[in-house]
Amino acid sequence: MLSETDDPLVNGKIPSTEGRDPAYFSYYAMLQHQVVFKHSRTQNMLQDTVRTSTYRSAILLNGPLCFHDKLVLDVGAGSGILSYFAVQAGAQKVYAVEASQMAEKMRKLVEAANTAESEALAKNAFLKDKIEVIQAKIEDPDLPIPKVDTIISEPIGVLLIHERMLESYLYARDTFLKPGGTLFPSTGSIFLAPFSDAALWSETMGKARFWEQPSFYGVDLSALYSDAKDEMFGMPVVGSFDPRTLIAQANPGGYVVDFYTVTLEELQDMTIPFIWQASYTGIVHGIAGWFDLHFSPPPSVPTGNTIAMSTGPAAERTHWQQVRFLLKEPLAVNAGQTIQGWMRCVVNEMRSYTIEAEIMVGEGQLTNPTIPLTSIYNLDFNRRRGKWRLHEQTYNYNYYPQSDNLFRPEYNCLYEPEHPLDTTVVVENNFVEDNQFII
Repeated sequence: MLSETDDPLVNGKIPSTEGRDPAYFSYYAMLQHQVVFKHSRTQNMLQDTVRTSTYRSAILLNGPLCFHDKLVLDVGAGSGILSYFAVQAGAQKVYAVEASQMAEKMRKLVEAANTAESEALAKNAFLKDKIEVIQAKIEDPDLPIPKVDTIISEPIGVLLIHERMLESYLYARDTFLKPGGTLFPSTGSIFLAPFSDAALWSETMGKARFWEQPSFYGVDLSALYSDAKDEMFGMPVVGSFDPRTLIAQANPGGYVVDFYTVTLEELQDMTIPFIWQASYTGIVHGIAGWFDLHFSPPPSVPTGNTIAMSTGPAAERTHWQQVRFLLKEPLAVNAGQTIQGWMRCVVNEMRSYTIEAEIMVGEGQLTNPTIPLTSIYNLDFNRRRGKWRLHEQTYNYNYYPQSDNLFRPEYNCLYEPEHPLDTTVVVENNFVEDNQFII
């Protein structure tokens, strides 16, 4: 784990990803990571039908306006599937930029179309002379790429932002996109909601309690218990979960990241405010997160088709799934109470983000997200603060959707109010400038 002095939430540095790039690109150079093994439960890349079919629909349905006879740039092209879709949509030429050795495999496929003696003998004849494969990072200098009409990419990770590929997407936008050009995807929306899952929390706590043993083969491990608890609860839990474990619904529309306008600085340090109204009485064990993607032509193309995709717990599964951030100390809430807080996401050197969040039940003032975490916050009976590193993920694949007409909220230890709730909730960002009110 990072020490406090290395933590971007503390020292204000914007870390480089250079040290992590070789391993990152080697991973995506392997064919097995471009497809999915059906028996692994982990959907990935090409066989994620939601992901792949959504991209194809967005590209083909907007083909006449955004791709036909256009110059297209595919950033982080991987297997090249988005480039092939762009050609199917009528692109004049596609520049497919891929830093890993997967570029060689893509080039092999493209050259099979380019070098065939006749179109009848060619494999994927529609690709002939349409794609130029460039093995490089998009940030490398002097790439042979002109200004393009459209940029396509799949720069998305867990909670939208993991892996920091969005930074390369923005670089491509600022460097190669013509004014009024198209970005697919165009926006991403991050959704957060409180959840209750006693089994997951107890399982995580059990891992930490191993280090509480005073005599493990004669060795007292208890000096490491506090560190173990910080580590176990600092690991985001990736995996699908039952949407019926949500104590409140996410804020409508989510936290929108507009890829047409967002700046690099905004992407590298962002704070997401939230306010919810509890639908049930229960225990908040943490914050769940997911995202939606939208594919919308720019304002200069007013007649285009907007295509959307959700990775939420009630949507069809994707390889991104959802992520849950467990609190070290759960928080009790009554139906109808307001739950408010914020989540701050700051880039780190592991091609990911360090995340800190504050969650509070009832009335009160939220602290400023830039104030470092101290243990005093956990002494506040209605407030919790947590810290997680998005790259240190653990996985939970225990949920399988079932059609159960007999389900009741109390099966998940959630209790309905006796009387209907007033669902009017006012959103205010009431951060305070210091923590002097903590006594």
